[in-house]
Amino acid sequence: MPSLETLLVFTLAALVLNISPGPSNFYVLSRSVSQGTGAGLVAAIGLGLGSLVHVAAAAIGLSVIFQASATAYTVFKLVGAAYLIWLGIMTLRAGPLQPMAAVKTPRRGYGRILRESALVEALNPKTALFFLAFLPQFVDVSAGPIAPQMLLLGMIVTVTALPCDALVAVASGSLAARLRDSALARRLLNWLSGGLLLGLGVTVALSRRSS
Repeated sequence: MPSLETLLVFTLAALVLNISPGPSNFYVLSRSVSQGTGAGLVAAIGLGLGSLVHVAAAAIGLSVIFQASATAYTVFKLVGAAYLIWLGIMTLRAGPLQPMAAVKTPRRGYGRILRESALVEALNPKTALFFLAFLPQFVDVSAGPIAPQMLLLGMIVTVTALPCDALVAVASGSLAARLRDSALARRLLNWLSGGLLLGLGVTVALSRRSS
């Protein structure tokens, strides 16, 4: 295993990266605005579960496929982008948000959010390439097998992302709750949440693979 000093440095680096605004933050923001803080928190957990797919893939070397094959990367990217765009369209078609007093998210609703969020992250090829590029820099070849080290480092990235995304969920969900009593604000929040998902999907579709 890497030394304690290496793990501390890596944890700090992962925390800084996760704090920086990125697609996961905007995705959680969209969920919180449209469905409340609870939905945003569940979405954050779902993204964490989805990232574990990439952690495991990086540990056993499957992520190399995306680095080596432009076609595989493009196909995976377009599937993920289409899914985000579909979620955005569904959000917009749902119409203006309900007043806060009328918002009731059933348990099965949270389960659906969890599954959708995990799938969004699992279909993000940039996450796979990020783990493949970032984790090996902190692996100590002389400290034992590489796969367990990659798994540990990937888990640290995932765990440090949760409080960052949770903060976004609480902040945006609380603000949205205060605005829900206004009919105009509810319409704008609906367009914001749906537009964010559409924008993320288009951004993913148009993004290029880093060399």
